[in-house]
Amino acid sequence: MENMQLAQRIRAFRKLKGYTQQELASGCGISLTLLGAIERGNRRADERTLAKIAEVLGISLEELTNP
Repeated sequence: MENMQLAQRIRAFRKLKGYTQQELASGCGISLTLLGAIERGNRRADERTLAKIAEVLGISLEELTNP
């Protein structure tokens, strides 16, 4: 999946679930700076981080990564 598309999906799901960037970053055990970079498409999240984001958001990894 293209990085910008994934970044937009992460941001959209985060907002839909009512999380701030800080809350999601804390729940995933990553820094706010890293999450911000991922959501802007400046940084590619590894599989483990993507899985953790999906888990915290209460969605499947496939739901997060498949358009």
